[in-house]
Amino acid sequence: GPYNRYHPSTPTMTSSATSNTLKSLPLEQILTSLSAKQPTPGGGASAALTAAIGAATAQMSAAYTSRKKDKESGAHEKAQALLSHSLPIHSFLRAADEDVAAYSDLQRCWKESDTMGEEEKRRIEERALRIPTELVEECHRSIVDIQEFLPHCNENITSDAKVGVHQLAGAARAAFQTVLVNRPKREERVRLGKLLKEIGKVEEEILGLERDDGDENADSDK
Repeated sequence: GPYNRYHPSTPTMTSSATSNTLKSLPLEQILTSLSAKQPTPGGGASAALTAAIGAATAQMSAAYTSRKKDKESGAHEKAQALLSHSLPIHSFLRAADEDVAAYSDLQRCWKESDTMGEEEKRRIEERALRIPTELVEECHRSIVDIQEFLPHCNENITSDAKVGVHQLAGAARAAFQTVLVNRPKREERVRLGKLLKEIGKVEEEILGLERDDGDENADSDK
């Protein structure tokens, strides 16, 4: 069958990422660990790190919404709300490390399947599913908050807020792939799928794709 990086026969990770949290490692070392032939860090951690980068990029646009006219219009207040509550960069970084730990436990679960208790197996499997599920949800919430902030954003840097949306959207879709690996119930797949569709609509809106489609249809009617 297809190669499965989580298969129990896969060797455990030997890089320094096992003893250090990902957020404490230099970027080059993180990329080296991700690209190596080792089970972790993998797709789930990659998705979480991408979400952190997207949130940080959008946060920059809020930080720049601090001009005198922003304060007078109330835009600065909305920017501060986004900075304070809506972009959980550290939560995304923590999720990357949690994903590494969760799949290390899952690998151990497979190796010790004959001796491990059913309750511990269930707990490990539930955790492996919960982490990417919450990542999809958190990306969706962040994207909605950025979308609501965009009309108030410093007009010279809205593109960075939109870049943040696209990176968070990619992270959400990547996390959903990790969800699927863990065999969620159908209703959960459908629920998360709806969040991804909502994210897609936000992306189309900020890219202007729906407007362009409308213009193209109008031209064809001429």
